[in-house]
Parts: sequence; structure tokens; C-alpha cells
Amino acid sequence: MALPLPVYDRLDALGLADLVARREVTPAELLAAARARIDAVNPSLNAVVARLDARAERAADAASDIAAAGGGPFAGVPYLLKDLGTTLAGVPTSNGMAAPAGQPAPVTSTDAERLERAGLVVLGKTNTPELGLTFTTEPAAFGSARNPWDPARTPGGSSGGAAAAVASGMVPAAHASDGGGSIRVPAACCGLFGLKPSRGRVPMGPQIGEAWGSLAATHALTRSVRDSAALLDIVSGPAPGDPYAAPAQPRPYRDEVGAPPGRLRIALQTVPDNGAAVDPACRAAAEDAATLCADLGHRVEEAAPAIDDAAFGDAFLTTVSAHLAADLAAMEQALGAPLDEAAVAPLTAALRRQGETLAARDYARARTDLQIQGRYLGAFLARYDVLLTPATAKPPVPLGELAMADPDVPGLLARIAAFAPFTQLANAAGCPSMSVPLTWSETGLPLGSLFTAALGREDLLFRLAAQLEAARPWFHRRPPVHAAG
Repeated sequence: MALPLPVYDRLDALGLADLVARREVTPAELLAAARARIDAVNPSLNAVVARLDARAERAADAASDIAAAGGGPFAGVPYLLKDLGTTLAGVPTSNGMAAPAGQPAPVTSTDAERLERAGLVVLGKTNTPELGLTFTTEPAAFGSARNPWDPARTPGGSSGGAAAAVASGMVPAAHASDGGGSIRVPAACCGLFGLKPSRGRVPMGPQIGEAWGSLAATHALTRSVRDSAALLDIVSGPAPGDPYAAPAQPRPYRDEVGAPPGRLRIALQTVPDNGAAVDPACRAAAEDAATLCADLGHRVEEAAPAIDDAAFGDAFLTTVSAHLAADLAAMEQALGAPLDEAAVAPLTAALRRQGETLAARDYARARTDLQIQGRYLGAFLARYDVLLTPATAKPPVPLGELAMADPDVPGLLARIAAFAPFTQLANAAGCPSMSVPLTWSETGLPLGSLFTAALGREDLLFRLAAQLEAARPWFHRRPPVHAAG
């Protein structure tokens, strides 16, 4: 049976919104097209774990009014929300767990409220690992999400369901979040564009002040650079009561797409600070990106920030463990019952135990250590405009390799650190960082290249990303598992 609305597969989110604005399609038709595509490929990929059909139909009706009034840059476009952290009032948020899955959220998160106000039609929630704690998406509660480029491999994590949904053509873009690489790693695994914004760029409230002690940020996974820029325009900006905000942006990010980036000073680093081995294909992808940048007129040289990786790793794990213990205690209070340790993954249980042993001074010291390491990156980015590295140290790994069900927690943590050793420093420094899909392996797997800029310089990254997108387009690439066949 032919899928409805073939044009759906040829356009990005802004392109589909333009059709709605010109009254060539309706939001209801776009919603029907998205549902048909989810029905076609989600059984193979397990990217979407909750459908919000009734809510989506109401949103599509509202989007028609938004479009008719000339408002909402994404009016009528189907969108998926990651089932972690960000909430919709009255809708359960599972966080990749079975226990709280039936508990409706009391409020809508600020970023989700802004997305819906712009006319996006949220029609479901995407798969995520338990509490977002690993770079694959294989929660026991919902089963494994699969990579549309090779269903035996991970789509990444923790925004793996979102990445699989966008790469396979279910939706043109999807919500994602990143506490240590969880936007950029899935983008790299699935051949997408993924930007983690600066700390404080997108509000995390009203229920979250600083997710993971300000390590985490929220944004999106997209197929085009301009969609990412326009989506960030919608959700960025402080909300009343925010503890801090990113430096103000001088103009809309969408205006940066296509603007000349100038001749940038780009540092290339291919050896991670933790000494993890980098697969030759991933190293070659970063070197290929460096060559492309040089061909475009940028100055590229090998250089790396001086980081104390042992101090950084310990502080990062301490911070995550402390927040995890507090989050699970709050979850138990909301449920009115303790969580059975056997009902959570071994990694979750181990990190909670670690978090419960920490003293306040341990957490304070970890925050200070992370800020010190972040300042090293900040000083480095005062000398260079961009730091370029591989997005991951390995191509997408087979399912199971990074799964949280592994009882060997130290071994699992070591494998997680070895898979994506380049992403976490930007979270500690609060810097914007993006994975750009410029290279595919000889076996047809996407390999991302990671570009990181100084705090508040999303504008620079969008200019560079658009230049790279024009020089080596990727929008036309489709994985073997795709809704359009």
C-alpha cells in the first residue's frame, strides 16, 4: 500500500511548514502521513514507545488556526518528544523505566510548551535508555531501538529513539537532550545533524533547575541545518526564574544559516584525553572533515586542550551519581513506594548506591573540578574558533555492547567511555557542540564529525554547518530501513 503524501519524504520540517502556510497541505494530512510512516517502520526499529493520537489530532486542528493567522514557523509539522525529562501535562513520562510509566506529568516543560506554541504537532514519544545513562537505547521496559542503517546496531543514546525516527523518515525532526553526548552520539550513529546548545540557552524548567548539575541541555535532531537553527530560535531564551541564561544571541539563528563563517581557526584532535583507541574509520572521518574545512578556506592544525582526564572522569561520575540518587528518591516519593533495586538496571542501581554514599563536600568538589576542566576548554577556544574531533571513537556498535543490563558495571562504564570519549567536555564547559554527518564508512555506516565552539557561539557553528552542508550535502541519503522504501 502506497504511503500518503510522497512529498513528505522530500522536504525538511520548514519545507513542510511552508506547504501548510501556502495551504497546499493541511496539518491533518501531515499527521496522517507521519502516522502511516510510523506504522510502516516502527515495528522494525522500536523508535516510538508511546502514541499520543488524540492529543495530536487536537494539536493539528490548533495548528491550522496558527498557520491561518500567519504565526508559528512550524505550524502543522509532526514532531516526536523524547520520553526523558521534558514533560507534557497529563501525559506519563517513563524516563525509560517501567515503574513511573503510568504517572501523568503535572506540568508541561517550558521547551515543550514553546514547541507546541510554534505549531508543532507532538504525536508520540521516543525510546530512551533508563534515565539516559548510556550511549545506546536498550531499556528493559521498552526493548531495543534499532539503527535504520543496520538494525543489528545501536542508533546511539540516549536520544536513540529520536535519531532512528528521524533517520528512517517517520518525522523530519525530533526532540532530543544531551548530558554527555546524547544528542551528538545518536546524530553520528544515524547520519543526522545534532547540535547541543550552550548551557542555559534552552530552559529546563519548570520542574528542573539544572539537569545533572548543568551538564545537560535540550534541543533536537534534524536532517537539515536550517531546521535545527529555526527550532533553536523557538525554544531558546530565559524563562522567569531561570538560575542563569546563555549569552544573548544578536539575531535569529536561522539568519546564520548561509551567512559567511569567515576564515576560522580550527584545531583537529583525533586522540581522546582518556587514551581510548579510535577506530581508523572514525579518525579518517575527522581528518576528512578537516581537509574539507581547509578546502573551504579555514586554517586547520592539530592541537588539543590540556585536560586532567582522571579528575574530569571522577567529577563527571560523581555529579551524575549524586543527581541520580536524588532523582530516584523523588520518584519514590511521587510513587509512594520504594523502587525495587531488581526492577532497575544494574548500572542504575550501582550509580544510585554510589550517589547515596556521597557527602555534600564530594558533590561540591566535583562541581568545582568540572568547572576547572571546562575552563581549560574555554581558554583553548579563546585561541581557536572550533575544536574538531571524531564524534565517536567507533562506528555504531552492535546492540548489547553498551546495554545497561550488563551486570559488569565497571566494564560497562569503561566501554561507554571508550565509545564516545570526545563529547562530555563540552557539557562540562557549557559550550555548544555539533555532530555533522559528512562521512560514511565503507560498509555504509554514518560517521559523525564533532565541532565545538566557545560558550554562546551557536551562531558560528550554524554558519560553519551550513557551509559544510552545501559543500557535501547529506539530506538525500536514506538508510536501508526507511518509511519511503
